[in-house]
Amino acid sequence: MRTELASEPGDADRPNEDFVSVGLPASGQGGSVVVLDGVTPPKGGTGCLHSVPWFTARLGGALTELTVSLPDVPLVDALSRAIARTAEAHASTCDLSHPRTPQATVVVARWSPAAVEYLVLSDSALLVESPDGVVTPFLDDRLALLPRSALATVALVDSTLRNKEGGFFTAAADPSVSRRAVTGTLPRRDVRALAALTDGATRWVERFEEGDWTDCFHLMRKEGPQALVDRVRTLERADPARSFPGRGKTHDDATVVYVEF
Repeated sequence: MRTELASEPGDADRPNEDFVSVGLPASGQGGSVVVLDGVTPPKGGTGCLHSVPWFTARLGGALTELTVSLPDVPLVDALSRAIARTAEAHASTCDLSHPRTPQATVVVARWSPAAVEYLVLSDSALLVESPDGVVTPFLDDRLALLPRSALATVALVDSTLRNKEGGFFTAAADPSVSRRAVTGTLPRRDVRALAALTDGATRWVERFEEGDWTDCFHLMRKEGPQALVDRVRTLERADPARSFPGRGKTHDDATVVYVEF
């Protein structure tokens, strides 16, 4: 098995809000990948005493432990338990009903000798390559499909779309949000490799249009995850005026993990 990962903050003066882990049980039978992209809050209160990195570390750590130690528990239930455990850790000190309580996108992949399970919540991505080289993206595209007019202001998004019907969902304090994730199971024999990426890395495909998902996957296989992050940074620096619509931050935290069986 080949496993490589890279995670880099968008700003060296700010902590990386992403989380990434690879869990390999002592039995050697299977493993899991967990990738979270912490949602940077706007200026102003969030109702919480804790930072986004605190939240992603708690949620990611819990999710990693649960996916490895409870292999028979479905990923939806593992995420629900991890959210509940994290919420309990600060429910007595923080207002978890606040729309900007710390939250994150989620990608989980777990494999056994028989199957590969996956879960995607919000705008990070999972790419899966079959033995014949076909690369399939598994995406939660609800945010991408919303009209730009609906995303005009932070206040509008928070009041009408964030973790609401007709909008999009992230892992925050409500365990039931796990039921909103894109999930599925693939036969293990149909998966040769997989990769999970936060949207700071998917910009190579989705914003800069340097290639499609297959090209992106081949780049990671040949040169490694850090090469993809480096190329995104080069493209960002070449575009200081943010000429690509909808990119948001000039630089975003970028995390990539690649697993080849």
